Amino acid sequence: MKVLVLYYSMYGHVHSLAEAVAQGVSEVRGAEAVMRRVPETLPREVLEKTGAVDAQKAFEHVPVCRVDELAEADGVVFGSPTRFGNVCGQMRQFMDATGGLWSRGALIGKPAAVFTSTGTQHGGQESTILSFIPTLLHHGMVVVGLPYSFKGQSGTDEIAGGSPYGASTIAGSDGSRKPSRVEIEGARFLGRRVAELAAKLRS
Repeated sequence: MKVLVLYYSMYGHVHSLAEAVAQGVSEVRGAEAVMRRVPETLPREVLEKTGAVDAQKAFEHVPVCRVDELAEADGVVFGSPTRFGNVCGQMRQFMDATGGLWSRGALIGKPAAVFTSTGTQHGGQESTILSFIPTLLHHGMVVVGLPYSFKGQSGTDEIAGGSPYGASTIAGSDGSRKPSRVEIEGARFLGRRVAELAAKLRS
């Protein structure tokens, strides 16, 4: 059973969550996490000016995804940084190319979840995930959230990402903040939950 962890990361925060999601998937017996990136759409000179080229070297070994790999997976967990409260253009462009999968109902019944990263606490974590959900529903996927059985969701002793809609992290306005322990645990929980539901749906 394969669960695809498909993401775009510019500076590594989403990549860190993707690794945690993959670890959670692997904790489920018989489940394999397949990590993939969506294609980059920004010119290299733009990436160089923003400092993203050096950051992306840490995960350039992750293969770029083919659209058909979504159909081959038993479940999919999508990761995208927020862009003005919405998913990034790279992920949007990739999903806009999935019309062929939609026309043949290739993703119907597969569990799917979303995780994200924002610069600030109120930078659009929930709206980014919620804006992605209509695409998943149009494909007939079964939307999976991050329930309150994940106890880290209810903590009030620190500022952290995470909501009933999915896992998330706060990068900080300058990108220097790394995902916290509770944010990593939330991503692992989400990956494990998608894998568990994929196994049940498959059976």
